Amino acid sequence: MRPDTPAENVDHSAEAARLERTVGLHPEDAEALLLRAAAHLELAGDRPAATALYDRLLSSSDTLENPVLVRALKASNLWEYGHEAEARAIIAGVRSASPRDPAAWVIVAEALESHDELEAAHETFTEGAKLLLADAAEPPRPTHALLFGRHRVRRMLGVTHDEWDALADTLHTLPVSLDELHDPKRVWSLGSENPAELRAEILRLRAELGAYREALSRPFPVAVLHWPADELSELLEAYPALSAEYPSHASHLAAIEQSLRELAASGTPNLGIVTGTVPSYEAFAASEGASPTDTALLPQYATTLAARGRATPWPPQRGAECWCGSGRAYGFCHGA
Repeated sequence: MRPDTPAENVDHSAEAARLERTVGLHPEDAEALLLRAAAHLELAGDRPAATALYDRLLSSSDTLENPVLVRALKASNLWEYGHEAEARAIIAGVRSASPRDPAAWVIVAEALESHDELEAAHETFTEGAKLLLADAAEPPRPTHALLFGRHRVRRMLGVTHDEWDALADTLHTLPVSLDELHDPKRVWSLGSENPAELRAEILRLRAELGAYREALSRPFPVAVLHWPADELSELLEAYPALSAEYPSHASHLAAIEQSLRELAASGTPNLGIVTGTVPSYEAFAASEGASPTDTALLPQYATTLAARGRATPWPPQRGAECWCGSGRAYGFCHGA
């Protein structure tokens, strides 16, 4: 599926089948591909098949990058088609695991919220926020959904704003405030016969839809290819013709940062970095029927890695390690 394909034109069952077939070609990406396939099956209404994919991942002999996230998604899906007891048990296990991934907290909290378990949802959002924001000078972008969800549930519970609610307000950038978006009473305005009230509610709903799309989107970044030092040495040893493209590792790293800054200055969104390996690149060249020495193949390889969910967003969050792997903070390395 192309990233610009309208959602209403997607055959979700066919897309799920295509992603499952792709696992055979790229088994190293099975986790990301099967999670996307399960999401399509949920959208197609085939929730038992989605659960089967979650079970396939959890029973796999391969080590998962994020098993807690898979369990959270499975719990949310199970509850939607009547398996409440099993879903609750999995949610309790996710919470007790104290995952460092905000997505897992958001998924189980929203599962509770959608089934009117508002107190439990509030506790879950708060647990996740306390764990992930305790030492953060500035909330990383992935944690914003935790604060927004917590604000929404607290609004429905009718409790007074606290410091985290105020922080959520400052992070929120849409024209309609969070208080308006999360007002429990606004749903009643949909039944109004006053055109002005209806127009105002439509604007609020559009803003809310934009927020959900942003939170749920899986960006398809414009990605720049990064070779770690050992991989670049191996690449140039095997294919000396590429030395003109990569005179040295230091110049390669500098060129990456320069390219990304130029793209950002031109207004290009969703920038990212993908890390290449020689075996993966050789396999890609073979699949394209081309020689690895063909420099036109390099950006295609980067785009393919990005499409498979292998891109790291650029620039890194404030205080995060530099993308180059030096171990230093980005602001004191290539971000200086």
